[in-house]
Amino acid sequence: MTARFKLEGIYTPVITPFDDAGEIDFNSLADLVERLVGAGVHGLISGGSTGENYAETVEERIGIARFITERVKNRIPVFVGTGALRTPDSIALATGAKDMGATGILLGTPPYSVPTERENALNALAIDRACGLPIILYNYPGRMGVEMGREFLDRVGRSKNVIGIKESSGDINRVHLLARDYPHIQMSCGMDDQALEFFAWGAQSWICGGSNFLPDEHIALYETCVIKGDFAKGRRIMSAMLPLMRVLEQGGKFIQCIKHGVEVSGLHAGPMRPPLKGLNTEEKRELEQVIRTLKTTVKSICEGN
Repeated sequence: MTARFKLEGIYTPVITPFDDAGEIDFNSLADLVERLVGAGVHGLISGGSTGENYAETVEERIGIARFITERVKNRIPVFVGTGALRTPDSIALATGAKDMGATGILLGTPPYSVPTERENALNALAIDRACGLPIILYNYPGRMGVEMGREFLDRVGRSKNVIGIKESSGDINRVHLLARDYPHIQMSCGMDDQALEFFAWGAQSWICGGSNFLPDEHIALYETCVIKGDFAKGRRIMSAMLPLMRVLEQGGKFIQCIKHGVEVSGLHAGPMRPPLKGLNTEEKRELEQVIRTLKTTVKSICEGN
């Protein structure tokens, strides 16, 4: 019997670097992948919303995922996002993930259509049947309009391929629900400003956009809380990271901040694809100050000061 995939560590939903013409910059993407693997992140996710999947064609998304998967060369797991308005597009992304040898898929609710729990479950199970890969569910009702509730989880959770869920509702009661009633579905933090709470309730992983440019600091919090069980130190690290989390989760410009953070780290991220625009000068200055302070403070805490 095949061992169940263990969802552990820091998983980075990789941005998509673009050139000035808005085309995919694969050289910069290669640089970012190598930096993340070298920094010790535990897995990558291609084609999530952080990668601007909503502004890319299915063919582009498959091409990006294939590039990342081939670049990683099985050094760490790679999951491919399948979120799309149309079920056939999600199935195309899922079968593409299987064909390219990806580890698994990230499966969200189709946005805008507002399916019932039953409809949403049948959609997920159709995608599951098409690829047969490990699945991380993605609950983000703020963007999708629908929550993956009990009926959905009861139906979909019967599949041996459903190994985890990225919980991005922001509702701490969902953390309690998943930890208590669905322990067979591994809970992963998808709401950055609640990472400490997720770890306290048994989450073993964190899917975090900020690790695109601050992998060391995100890994430090994970290792402190999950590996060492030192929540006193973990609270200090989380406290130092909260100003960044507020900017990311409450500033309304999540992806723009992630991409500028990558630029600050010395790699090319390029512009946003429409309809989004990049940060203005003041927003960049504020983010840069938050990053500087965070890095200095977390380093001091980890050095025992």
